[in-house]
Amino acid sequence: MSGDGLSLGELAVELGCELAGDPDARVARVATLGEAGPADLAFLANAAYRRQLATTRAGAVVLAPGDADDCPGACLVHPNPYVAYARAATLLYPPHRAAAGVHPSAVIEPGADVHATASVAAHVFIETGARIGAGVAIGPGCVVGRDAVIDEDTRLVARVTVLHGVRIGRRCLLHPGAVIGADGFGLARDSEGWVKVPQLGGVAIGDDVEVGANTTIDRGALGNTVIGDDVRLDNQIQIAHNVVIGAHTALAAMVGVAGSTRIGANCMIAGQAGIGGHLEICDGVVLMGRAMVTASIRKPGAYGSGVPVEEVAQWRRNVARYRQLDKMHRRLRALEKGTGGGTPPEEEQ
Repeated sequence: MSGDGLSLGELAVELGCELAGDPDARVARVATLGEAGPADLAFLANAAYRRQLATTRAGAVVLAPGDADDCPGACLVHPNPYVAYARAATLLYPPHRAAAGVHPSAVIEPGADVHATASVAAHVFIETGARIGAGVAIGPGCVVGRDAVIDEDTRLVARVTVLHGVRIGRRCLLHPGAVIGADGFGLARDSEGWVKVPQLGGVAIGDDVEVGANTTIDRGALGNTVIGDDVRLDNQIQIAHNVVIGAHTALAAMVGVAGSTRIGANCMIAGQAGIGGHLEICDGVVLMGRAMVTASIRKPGAYGSGVPVEEVAQWRRNVARYRQLDKMHRRLRALEKGTGGGTPPEEEQ
């Protein structure tokens, strides 16, 4: 946090907000509407919390133009208050920057190139041919494989594994346990069992990408697995070999993407969605939680397939009926044919 905080005038300029209040008043922390005090900055971005606005004690509130008249104190008005709040919190709590240098317990093989301004923490292992750029921070217990490249100002928090030939762009953030460049699930089968297909490609990650804890991105079988600029991957995601993800797309926790699928730019994929292999998902697609994608999606929009929760007794009845759908369909078709009310052939599924 920056000393005694920032003045509201400074924040208004930095965030591009309209200020209603004393520009010299200062805030030093962020807090919720209900818990904030005079030295805190709060925000209102969800209508469910609007009732707390009238009684908040916050030193200032970041909010949308339509809520400004109801704010009891100073406010910073922005058309996207959540984005403005995120930037304000970053200003008040700037990321810790590790000191340059190499910990005595780190092992750097001959032939590796580590920039003088990089930080290499305890028990890191960097193989020959790896290149570590300026301002990179490699946290404790990380492994960087041979010929891997990590560009400027990227941070590996702890226990991150970056395997051979992987390239990671600038200003990326990889959380603990992430594994980048493990072999994809490439197998051929003959009469005697499985034969492993060598995974000869790599992984190419763009700039400003965030990879969550214990998320895995497999290397390509021949070409690269590609993660575009500003992609955001939550925890415990599986990205299979030769997947391509377009810029500014975000995937929530426990999503699985099978091999050679291409996901466009500006997509949002909710938790536990499963996406089959060799598919195309166009730009601007939203997948709801637990969506199951078995065919390509070529039209932008929102899609879902998960079944909402219901009482167990009702769910069991519905499952039993689901299993009877084909039989019921056949009986209905027979009845329709018998009465001359059958479905025209072009409408049959």
